[in-house]
Amino acid sequence: MAWYILFQYVPMYGVQIAFKDFNPARGILHSQWIGLDNFTRFFSSYYFLDLLWNTASISLLSLLVAFPVPIILAILIHEIQSDRFKKIVQNVTYIPHFISLVVIVGMLQLFLDPKTGIINIFIQSAGGKAIPFLTEGAWFKPLLIGSNIWQNMGFQSIIYVAALSGVNPQLYEAAKMDGASRMRRILHVSIPGILPTIIILMILDVGHFMNVGFEKILLMQNSLNMTSSDVISTFVYRNGIQKGDYGYSSAIGLFNSLINFTLLLLVNRYARKKAETSLW
Repeated sequence: MAWYILFQYVPMYGVQIAFKDFNPARGILHSQWIGLDNFTRFFSSYYFLDLLWNTASISLLSLLVAFPVPIILAILIHEIQSDRFKKIVQNVTYIPHFISLVVIVGMLQLFLDPKTGIINIFIQSAGGKAIPFLTEGAWFKPLLIGSNIWQNMGFQSIIYVAALSGVNPQLYEAAKMDGASRMRRILHVSIPGILPTIIILMILDVGHFMNVGFEKILLMQNSLNMTSSDVISTFVYRNGIQKGDYGYSSAIGLFNSLINFTLLLLVNRYARKKAETSLW
């Protein structure tokens, strides 16, 4: 509780600079109030729609494509009969999570280099042309989401594996006696057994909908893929840290957080109404 108060609630005091013409020399209290000018400036800027689209599309694709992968992996691991093979699969899929983002991006640059990357060497040996994966905007989102899946699917599947282990084994035995195939046991026993866990984790993910992994995007970003890679969080970084426009950056960050908060409330309410499972 003390940690939350100190590091999560006390910093909210600084949110007021989103409504001020913040001057570090005057401080937060003595800077001039300007109302919603910082928000108006952002909403009326020509880059607003591009930033919103890039952020929302990456988040939505991640939710649609990446979210089900750990669930599928956990079910596959649960269905493995050999304990030794199960541990090998778990270890192989967990390890990428512990690799630094810098190393992951370095690996992408190494493997996808147009001249020396092994992927392009393979494409060229098959008669194709080299593809500039990291400098072509169309490839940015598939690479970002695909590498995120590879890096995190094993670690994220842990909680589903734990949930599956809590499903009553008698339900599986009863399904076998009724002649249910393995697929039917998955559909009618495994998935319903972990459905509350799936719903809770989806609600939590939606609560971070507009947070798209700022660090990795910044590492993968360059001037040639900027049309697809520039998202709200990287824009806030450039204006807040590099240009020192703190009030404007705070307004954009607050707008981002309000979207997350609103989506969290809506999805939590919908889940409570339809599935009787929610965070509160």
